[in-house]
Amino acid sequence: MAGRTIRIQQVRSAIGRPRPQREVLRGLGLRRIRHIVEREDSQAVRGMVRKIPHLVRIVVDSEEN
Repeated sequence: MAGRTIRIQQVRSAIGRPRPQREVLRGLGLRRIRHIVEREDSQAVRGMVRKIPHLVRIVVDSEEN
């Protein structure tokens, strides 16, 4: 997975969520709903996404193979 990236979009608010979930959002660099960030496709980033699947989604571009 060297050199690959994934795009992550925040789809739900962090208001009322437990502190660890809010910290994962901030760790990914997400700040608001519909905010999209591009991160390295690593096990660490995938693990962060798995901790908050109800708040984020992986954006798939139609141009990718």
